[in-house]
Amino acid sequence: MFLIVGLGNPGEEYEHTRHNAGFDAVDLIAEEVGARYWKTECGALTTKGVYRDHDLVLAKPQSYMNTSGGPVKQLMTRTAWMLST
Repeated sequence: MFLIVGLGNPGEEYEHTRHNAGFDAVDLIAEEVGARYWKTECGALTTKGVYRDHDLVLAKPQSYMNTSGGPVKQLMTRTAWMLST
């Protein structure tokens, strides 16, 4: 399983700007793998997909970029737990 995190800033004023290149990249990957259902968990919007037989968790933390470490850490812990069960 791979966790792919796109960094950005929440809010309409940042949509499709250089500040949200990470969000846009994750959206493109989600489109490529057919992931359409996003949910909120661990302070991030997440979705799941499969690419070349690899499970993916795609995430867009919903805190500002400079505070995204907390949600990313929580997602990494959750992903590791999912792999161990």
